[in-house]
Amino acid sequence: MDVKGIVPYKPDNSQTSFFLCGKAGKVDAVELKCLLISRGVKVDNEIYRRFGKSFRINPNALTCNSMKLPDGTNVQLTDVEFHLRHLRQALSWDNLKLMRYVSQLTTPFRLKILEDKPSLFHDKDFVCHVSFHDKSDFYKQKTSSGLPFIGNAVLQGCDFVSFQCLWHCEYAAMGAPCQYCFSGADFEARARKEKPQPAAVAPSDVAEIVYYAVKNDNVNSVQITGGSTFSGEHEHRHIIRYLRAIATCGIKLTGEILLYITPPGNFAYIDEYFSLGANRIACSIEVWDIERANVITPGKMQFTTRERHLNALTYIAEKFGKDKAFSNFIIGLESLETLKEGATWLAERGIIPSASVWIPMGRPVMGSMAAPDIDYFRRVKNMLADLYLRYNLSPAGGCGLNVCIEKDIFRITKD
Repeated sequence: MDVKGIVPYKPDNSQTSFFLCGKAGKVDAVELKCLLISRGVKVDNEIYRRFGKSFRINPNALTCNSMKLPDGTNVQLTDVEFHLRHLRQALSWDNLKLMRYVSQLTTPFRLKILEDKPSLFHDKDFVCHVSFHDKSDFYKQKTSSGLPFIGNAVLQGCDFVSFQCLWHCEYAAMGAPCQYCFSGADFEARARKEKPQPAAVAPSDVAEIVYYAVKNDNVNSVQITGGSTFSGEHEHRHIIRYLRAIATCGIKLTGEILLYITPPGNFAYIDEYFSLGANRIACSIEVWDIERANVITPGKMQFTTRERHLNALTYIAEKFGKDKAFSNFIIGLESLETLKEGATWLAERGIIPSASVWIPMGRPVMGSMAAPDIDYFRRVKNMLADLYLRYNLSPAGGCGLNVCIEKDIFRITKD
């Protein structure tokens, strides 16, 4: 599949390193991606005015903007101003609460126009020109039942349509959300105000969204995610209906279906998911450090348990083979030492340790919104690169997902 952006989009593979002022110095594309995700960017309004009509760039935080670095690396573009405005509206955060963290919510990155091109700056210094994906009408669409695409699905990178929360998180509604999770905070807030939780998205709506994305936006892969559930049977009913709807919607996916699940008590459900078209299944641990996990992911630790996560992942790897199971880690929430311990445990068993960079803006974790420094991200990158090579692991992700770095690490490692 051709990746497109500024007309025509041609990655300049000669630029694989970038220079930032201060102690960061020379960084590669993965390291720059980590910094951009964890700090966010101030986007000049002129960027939206000039490029919004021709490319996939929108001030609405729900459109999951991304940009491409010159070497083709796909990066989540979080406009700090619009992101915080959305959180204040969605989660009812008042200015007093935000004031506690104001010193941690600054970013040195800015996107503005230079030489008639969208250009990234670090403080006042030019870093590189960037590009955007081709314009899409995806977020203007509604399904035949009236469900808006926006707020229910996003386009990620050049080849994925992702459903971020097809059913609500029961752990969050019970007051035990993962601290970093924006959706979990919303479910918890609804429950506290005694508001009804949103209904699960209908399988027919999912099928229509997938069909549209494949036909109109060069999508070839699907990411299915829901909230954690107390009942494996309840979640199983949701998932098999979604997989069957996608399988019969009239298009053939040439990529992958990534399925994120709550580890079920009955592993026969996992067998069925693979038989219905899932290519890889995640039972995500997110934080390996037990003490931190108990605070950051209380529902998963209390209700699902670490043991059930590891048992399910091991079952998948042993029955379906290497690379079929994966577990996400939120990069930036624990020390390199415990992260390496967990990633190594998985890799040794043929389970892919995948990596999403923590977006701290608006959701404090353990009382902090302070992102890690470049040295931490660099060491994480090198550690995961070593594991992917040593155990011959090939992460999913096509051209690379917005906040995940495993495919980018794999790509530069193979190169």
